[in-house]
Amino acid sequence: MSISAVVLIIEDNRSLAEAVGLYLESRGMEVDYAADGAEGYRLAVENRYDAIILDGNLPRMDGMDVVRKLRGEARISTPIIMATARDTLDDKLAGLEEGVDDYLTKPFATQELEARLHAVIRRNRKEVGRKVLQVGDLSFDPTCHRVRRGDREIELSPVSTKLLTILMRESPRVVSRREIEREIWGDDQPDSDTLRSHLYNLRKVVDRGFDTPLLHTVQSAGYRIADLEPAHRPQPIAVATV
Repeated sequence: MSISAVVLIIEDNRSLAEAVGLYLESRGMEVDYAADGAEGYRLAVENRYDAIILDGNLPRMDGMDVVRKLRGEARISTPIIMATARDTLDDKLAGLEEGVDDYLTKPFATQELEARLHAVIRRNRKEVGRKVLQVGDLSFDPTCHRVRRGDREIELSPVSTKLLTILMRESPRVVSRREIEREIWGDDQPDSDTLRSHLYNLRKVVDRGFDTPLLHTVQSAGYRIADLEPAHRPQPIAVATV
């Protein structure tokens, strides 16, 4: 089963990085590369990734130092799988203690790496456990696809359900258009009006008839579902009269 995701590979063995990257791309993922720790750290801080595959032995910045800086200085919580030839128990324990989410020793099968990626990405997206999502008086139970706002039950199309899942899962974070389109449609990107149309339909059923809007458009940034405090809600524009 494939999953839509953007993955950063930090690996100085070019042939290995290319082989892993080509496999993941064939499985529907987007891949960025870095050949040393310093470049990998820069990319991980400047971009948003669903997961990072990190070698332990790297030029310019050791893999463990990359983990320490990402978790400590940059406060980056992106899931990290350390894929390395360091295979002692002490190495594994040290990596997990520093903030590595999973540990894979070389050589490894690409299918196992893919399975581990799926696991850490789904865990980070809060898809493991399928708990009920709640924002204000809006609730979504993914086990039975039941959506309610207040005492009203809401019927959604499959795409609107995926859209609602993403926005509620990430709430109150603003989710970019690119992130949403990538997760829903993968490489088969729709035309520019498709997402706008689905957002319009979702807003119509989620917010219409309620005093407090939950679905918000953040200009030039993206969209979010959040129960905003009054001070953070968009204020009406005063129009001068003459």
